[in-house]
Amino acid sequence: MTASSAPAPESPAAGAPVIDSHQHFWDLSAHDQPWLASDPALAPLLRNFSLADLAPLAAAEGVTATVVVQTVTESWETPELLALAAGPGLVAGVVGWADLTAPGVADVLAELRGLPGGERLCGIRHPVLVEPDPDWLARPAALRGLKALAAAGLAYDVVGEPRHLPAAVTAAREIPELRFVLDHLGNPGMRPGIDPGASQPWASAVTQFAALENTTAKLSGILGVPPPPGAAPGRSLAHLRPYYDFALHAFGPNRLMFGSDWPPCTLEASYARVCAIARALTSGLSRFERDAIFSGTARRAYRLP
Repeated sequence: MTASSAPAPESPAAGAPVIDSHQHFWDLSAHDQPWLASDPALAPLLRNFSLADLAPLAAAEGVTATVVVQTVTESWETPELLALAAGPGLVAGVVGWADLTAPGVADVLAELRGLPGGERLCGIRHPVLVEPDPDWLARPAALRGLKALAAAGLAYDVVGEPRHLPAAVTAAREIPELRFVLDHLGNPGMRPGIDPGASQPWASAVTQFAALENTTAKLSGILGVPPPPGAAPGRSLAHLRPYYDFALHAFGPNRLMFGSDWPPCTLEASYARVCAIARALTSGLSRFERDAIFSGTARRAYRLP
């Protein structure tokens, strides 16, 4: 298969488990999701998305476990996700939210660990997009909170725009004992025909981030991005391949993991297509390298059972 050919239907490796390291749930009848009202383009997501919705889609793609990730900076969400993880089903890990700048953040983490499903808490994410200061992660108060995560044996998910990545590099360098996970490859500004290496400050920051041994990245978010208008048939991956290759070179397969970003991915592509694109992009790797991207890296980074 060539780099530009259409996604193939084969599984990552016959019989190998697949972990979807990035997906979300929400129930609008129980809680509001204010971010969904921030852009009219998000209107198709203004409905409930549940484990029952995801389960058959995941089963069809050979996905055996998932990591559910926070969507709001509210204290009610993480306990509810943990309770969901405590029950039967796909959810093997929860990346929740806690106020990292709170003086008692260590106590909050301990309380979460003591809740039903608390043993499935594997990480914390604070969306720095909501912070006016792009250097928020490098602030002393945030660094104290991140050190509390490290002490608790948890990972930290970094989600933001390229302007937030330098602070993530600073934090990861400052706290080598904490496992940092870069969501959506750091949200590069994808421009067809432009070398990702020329995309500043994204390329420079990702390269610096990847040079640190305590970092990993998710091949998520970008997988549903459609090809540019007028793309020739059989070139469905040409716009994604340079960014995948850049990330693979920077992190290597043992620090890169698959994530669907379901259901936001459905704005551009179905769950099946996102999985197929990930398989196609990684088709040139060895079985062991594909196994790392589709399960091993997530299992290590999040210390999943």
